[in-house]
Amino acid sequence: MTDNSFGRAGVSSPGDSWDAQLAEAFGVLLGRPLDGEDAGAVYAAGIDGNLMDEIGFRTDPGWVRPAALRGEEPVPGFWVYDAAREEPRFDASRSLFDFAADGPGREALPPAFAAAVEAACFRPSLVRGADLAPLVEEHGVDLGDPAFKGAWSVRFARLVSDGTLFGAFAAALQTGRTPEELLEFEFDPEEEVAGSWAEELAAVGHPALRHHVAFFCTGGDSGLVPVDPGSRGHALAGDGCARVIGWEDGYGQIEVDVLRLSEQVAGPRR
Repeated sequence: MTDNSFGRAGVSSPGDSWDAQLAEAFGVLLGRPLDGEDAGAVYAAGIDGNLMDEIGFRTDPGWVRPAALRGEEPVPGFWVYDAAREEPRFDASRSLFDFAADGPGREALPPAFAAAVEAACFRPSLVRGADLAPLVEEHGVDLGDPAFKGAWSVRFARLVSDGTLFGAFAAALQTGRTPEELLEFEFDPEEEVAGSWAEELAAVGHPALRHHVAFFCTGGDSGLVPVDPGSRGHALAGDGCARVIGWEDGYGQIEVDVLRLSEQVAGPRR
């Protein structure tokens, strides 16, 4: 089981010693080893939150470039973490697009194209990017055209990864795959790590890795807050997807989730 990963980011399951350290750190956050999860499932990391609406990222034309929809190029993201060295990359082919019936630009769509999109939806209004790709080419429709503004938006913004739980964690936390790629978050773990997390994080032996993952165990002022999987819904809860783990900031701007996808959301394995 592999997904298009546009290079090294988040690829393969842990094998070398550094991957093993990453997997152990991810397991500390999860509260159990990664290899205890269903290895046959498809996992994905996604970004949500008010910031995506405020900056117009859900309707950015980069999402609907034909090469992006085919999975041949990633969609450049936005700065989720201030300490990041680069913007995260999103996978349009495996993200979900919403063509709401009452969208303000829906009537501008060519009728034959609109009908084809409706037929490709796995449930009303929701279509995978990979299924949208042949339609925009067949009908010659440029969904980035301002005339179609409001006809579509991204419902689930999936980060580039390979479908494994390990890859989804690496994408969500932007750890990269080498010690040099770890982020130098500007926060004080001794002051900001919440509750019993300090004791749990002591199991992460590598200091820079421990500092990186501690950013996801704070009260939300400088870092992110762990979210109880059952405490709030997520965009795909009604589509058979389960939150494995998630985080949010303290201001309602950013939500980061690792999900176990249902078959209908994951689509055919390629």
